[in-house]
Amino acid sequence: MSRYVLALDQGTTSSRSILFDRAGNIVALAQREFTQFFPQPGWVEHDANEIWVSQAVTIAEVLARAEASPRDLAAVGITNQRETVVLWDRKTGHPVAPAIVWQDRRTAERCDELRAAGHEERVARTTGLLLDPYFSGTKLAWLLDHVPGARARAERGELCFGTIDSWLAWKLTGGREHVTDVTNASRTLLLDLHSGEWDEDMLELLRVPAACLPRVLPSSIEGGLMATIEGHEVPLAGIAGDQQAALFGQTCFRPGMAKNTYGTGCFMLMNTGAQPLRSRSRLLSTVAWDRGGRSYALEGSVFIGGAVVQWLRDGLGLIERSSDVEALAASVPDSGGVFLVPAFTGLGSPHWDAYARGTMVGLSRGTTRGHVARAALEAIAFQSAELLGAMQADAAQPLIELRVDGGATANDLLMQFQADLLGVPVVRPRVTETTALGAAYLAGLATGFWASDEELTASWQVDRSFEPSVDRDRAAELMRQWSRAVGRSRGWSEA
Repeated sequence: MSRYVLALDQGTTSSRSILFDRAGNIVALAQREFTQFFPQPGWVEHDANEIWVSQAVTIAEVLARAEASPRDLAAVGITNQRETVVLWDRKTGHPVAPAIVWQDRRTAERCDELRAAGHEERVARTTGLLLDPYFSGTKLAWLLDHVPGARARAERGELCFGTIDSWLAWKLTGGREHVTDVTNASRTLLLDLHSGEWDEDMLELLRVPAACLPRVLPSSIEGGLMATIEGHEVPLAGIAGDQQAALFGQTCFRPGMAKNTYGTGCFMLMNTGAQPLRSRSRLLSTVAWDRGGRSYALEGSVFIGGAVVQWLRDGLGLIERSSDVEALAASVPDSGGVFLVPAFTGLGSPHWDAYARGTMVGLSRGTTRGHVARAALEAIAFQSAELLGAMQADAAQPLIELRVDGGATANDLLMQFQADLLGVPVVRPRVTETTALGAAYLAGLATGFWASDEELTASWQVDRSFEPSVDRDRAAELMRQWSRAVGRSRGWSEA
């Protein structure tokens, strides 16, 4: 009898493989970082082959650590960094160019042109998204225009486009399956949010040939796909973009439930039920999952969340390890009036300013390393608070708690400050690897490893709830000052 579900969690800076048991507990975990490339200001690239190698290595490592074999696996689920684009040769399986990462800003001018031509309303109505270089469609169009011969080859069906889930599925199935799921497809600017199918008008607008697109599947896949792992076939039964997977892993199955993931960026999603909700606050409408029927979500996206701590470590050398930031930030009682806006790759929701850049204000002669570290941590919470304010305005219903996950949730100082800003409890689950857990749940439900949503809800357990500890006037004043700092960063690279 199969004992585990294997989740492949392919993120922006590392690939991980995690084994979950029937109680939803982590049995073993393996992780490998891979190279980040920054060829020009605002450009971010990955080597898709290196991503695959790092993922394959972690699969072998996690099985070895659990003393398990592929025969112990009931299913495999994939979750992934969503808008990163890979274009590869259908015959050889080799990428024809570096992968363009979701953080990349190279198509900002193209988005400006489309917006100036009056297309954003149609794009938002069809796809639930906005015209921003964050999304996959303009990245793919850029590759087709800049890789010699790529457009003609794509039109002939010789090239495959995919987000990272498609690339991993292709490699796991030995090139037999060119697929994606509806959550990842809903992030491309190419999918009709209402029908769940590729939209001909969007393909024409972005000049993307249909012949290079993957087949769109549900997030929970019952039968048909088989991954080959160490020579053994295992059902590939779940695929979801990382943030939708985290929403599912947090068991936010009812409309109005919300989660925030603190990873490289921060991503807040609220379940809006069986119909997409059009945002009035420049948030995104997206597919939450499809399990024989689609559920939708509102989403706010912060491009630089935990990555600001990596910048303190690697860019400024203020800390040796990312985990050191909490102690350094706690060495001062507050930020000393310092505000750090980490708009290193522009601002996401609700601003959508591709030309904003990182800004630090409020410095004085008394500013120390501790103040900078504290301002960096607080910036993560400020950006997330902006998202929740916009989300509650759109949803017209009060949020009673925010479920949180991701690596930065281990930072108690950050979680407490987040609760103070929001004025609602911030609830950290016992298992914080909810992105991977959501992929495992989707795969396990499809194969009968888990029986029902109710079984999953019953297994979700709280580690700690952070209660608000400052009055609402003080929180509002902090948000006002934050907004002033954000204003200084806006449009900087246009100046």
